Amino acid sequence: MDIAKQYDLGFNEIQDLYPQQDPWIPPEGMALIIPSQWILPETEMEGIVINVAELRLYYFMKRIKMVIAFPIGIGDRGSHTPLGTFRIKAKRIRPTWFIPASLQEKYGDKTMLPGPDNPLGDHWIGLGDSPYGIHGTDIPWSVGRLVTHGCIRLYPEDIRQLFDLVKPGTRVEILYEPVKLGFLSGRIYVEVHKDIYNRIEDLVEYGYRRLEEKKIIQRVDLEKFRRALDRRDGLPVDITLYNP
Repeated sequence: MDIAKQYDLGFNEIQDLYPQQDPWIPPEGMALIIPSQWILPETEMEGIVINVAELRLYYFMKRIKMVIAFPIGIGDRGSHTPLGTFRIKAKRIRPTWFIPASLQEKYGDKTMLPGPDNPLGDHWIGLGDSPYGIHGTDIPWSVGRLVTHGCIRLYPEDIRQLFDLVKPGTRVEILYEPVKLGFLSGRIYVEVHKDIYNRIEDLVEYGYRRLEEKKIIQRVDLEKFRRALDRRDGLPVDITLYNP
């Protein structure tokens, strides 16, 4: 978790690469791959785009043709982060947490004032008229996990940066894309993540269907593609078919 935070990654991004390693005590001297390249989600490259399946948020700045990305924590399996398109309605510093009815007995109150134990952290970005938002956290190690009641949680330093960049009215799209395809310098890449919400009946079939939709299946090394689908480690892989 310390390594993930040091490189602005979510816990899942290191764990998925090394599922057999003890996440608490990795072997001393072990060399680690730090995943720092991503295929962009296939969508309108405008405003905020959140890919729930990879636990990552992208912010597109069209005017200067730049994108920045942050790891996130999302809703657990009983409280999925909602998909859809929203607009930022409100921004608050040191927000009060209006505790969901299902948690009021646990916390003994209906609200929690700003402070070090407030799970919203020091910044809140509200999504339209919904109860959901993008916010900080009092537990940084929860980023890269399924831990919230549907909201999107960022490291404190990341939410501060995003908070200063976005304005009310900014478009926010939340999607679910575990298999991403990308193209760079004539090469084809795939990035595969776990189906964390079990929304897809057969991820392998889903992946091959993506190739067919793109009409690129004849240009892909299907053995490499299948290995990427089996690993589901979130690392972009070159799957271009070699033609001598």
